[in-house]
Amino acid sequence: MPKLYYHTTRYARSPQHFAHAPDWLIRRMGIWCEAIIESIVDQHGPSEVLTRLSDSLWFQIFGNVLGMDWHSSGITTTVMSTLKHTINKRFNELGIYISGGKGKHSSQTPNELNALARPDRIKRHRAHASQPPFGEGG
Repeated sequence: MPKLYYHTTRYARSPQHFAHAPDWLIRRMGIWCEAIIESIVDQHGPSEVLTRLSDSLWFQIFGNVLGMDWHSSGITTTVMSTLKHTINKRFNELGIYISGGKGKHSSQTPNELNALARPDRIKRHRAHASQPPFGEGG
């Protein structure tokens, strides 16, 4: 059993990272991200993804599983960017779309949402959503 010291101050020092995550890590995170999100949507539906992403503890652990350092100051930005670039390609299948971003990407949010709201894109999503997931059913 660990010994507790009440007369000393305990702390953890978490360094900040000022560089971007390496490309190899982003690619690997994308593979894991896609598999995990697809599994959640398949088992629980798209709304469960939003429920889990909004839980800060789950989000932190999700970032760890994807490969981000637990102490990294850029976990939110990196995980959300990976989600955006991985999941948005499968919007019609998964029913999830990530918009916005950090810095200059945030100014593109209205354009992204307007493009997403085009009637032809919504019709394609509704038609796809009425089909059983992953080729099941008959």
